[in-house]
Amino acid sequence: MKRILVLFPKDWDRDELDQPRYQGRYEFFYEGFDLFKFPENARLMTFDAYRYASRLVEKYRGRIDGVISNNEQFGALIAAVVAKRLGLPGTDPAVIIAAQHKYYARFLQRKILPQATPAFSVFPYDIQSVGETGLPFPFYVKPVKATYSVLARSVGDFDELKKHLSFNPFETLIIRKLIKPFNDLMARYTPFTIDAHHLVAEEIMTGVQVNVDGYMFNGKAHILGIVDEVMYPGTQAFMRFEYPSRLPADVLARMRALTEQLFTGIDYGYGFFNVELIYNPDNGSLRIIEINPRMASQIVNLYRRVDGYDPYDVLIQLALGEAPQVTFGAGEFGAAASFVFRRFDGREVKRVPGQAQIESMQQRYPDARLMLYLKRGASLAREMKWLGSYRYAVLNLGGASPEDLLQRYDDIRRELSFE
Repeated sequence: MKRILVLFPKDWDRDELDQPRYQGRYEFFYEGFDLFKFPENARLMTFDAYRYASRLVEKYRGRIDGVISNNEQFGALIAAVVAKRLGLPGTDPAVIIAAQHKYYARFLQRKILPQATPAFSVFPYDIQSVGETGLPFPFYVKPVKATYSVLARSVGDFDELKKHLSFNPFETLIIRKLIKPFNDLMARYTPFTIDAHHLVAEEIMTGVQVNVDGYMFNGKAHILGIVDEVMYPGTQAFMRFEYPSRLPADVLARMRALTEQLFTGIDYGYGFFNVELIYNPDNGSLRIIEINPRMASQIVNLYRRVDGYDPYDVLIQLALGEAPQVTFGAGEFGAAASFVFRRFDGREVKRVPGQAQIESMQQRYPDARLMLYLKRGASLAREMKWLGSYRYAVLNLGGASPEDLLQRYDDIRRELSFE
């Protein structure tokens, strides 16, 4: 039985790795804390990433065969550090940092694929003048290091930017604590001089967004699939992630080729990745939104429904240094999606389905997976301020066709009777 260390597991990770199909094959050790649950997230106040990695190295030396993490904030980078120090298969921490640092990642993208890289610049959180932005308004702004699109939005002028970056003392403390682990490890593993207490300004891009998932094995890129990212109308908030993509075959082929060229060019020799692209049907252009050196855990289980293999098997095989085995089009369903339930008015969701109601739904729809993300009070207010909307549930589901998929979603939504 192989032993796998899982760092900062997400709810999707637990849901998959706790399934009976893994019993007797692997033993999982879980480490880390939940950034979104109290009192676990209080550990953030004193968290030292390098010291934490060192403790893991000592604790698990000789006890594990691989280490994995799909956590964007800390986990993927710390997993790379632990794997390197234990001599286990993994991605070089310096490459992880370069991919996660949205400013330096843009430099690499511009060098490899200048035609697919938007204009960009960088400036500090405490920006004082218009001249520091480096780009004319309007532009899209996002933190050098963040997750779940926190503080990412378009701004029309300098006053709007300053308002967007206005934080109370507690919010300022949270931001600094969130980026400190990345800054500390960046200083150890790279020569980078611009730390994560900065923001990136980017040219605004329009079109159809997609997510491309894949992995590198021995320096060769393998594309698993392309997922359409559908937004709530008139917003930048995800409404659903739908697989397979409905874009034309020639556009999808260009996306695959671009992704392979990109990850080969940044020396990302090993491990899972995903990249968000945007396609403009008016002029045919493809642009890179961002790259992520990890598995997109909310989305990848869609591939099992349509293609018939388990992406978590791929993740584990990579962690063990084994060549992954995948299939295409051999799943139970013809389409699958991850539906995101949101509110934009900042009000709490008062009526939610009970456990019996959820279990009844899953008996009728065995492949359905529902995750609840209910928040109250200050945490809800902060999510509204930083994201502009409130995600309170996610439903992953398959269907015989895209039309059948949407019909099943409508049936379940009515059955669950959220407020």
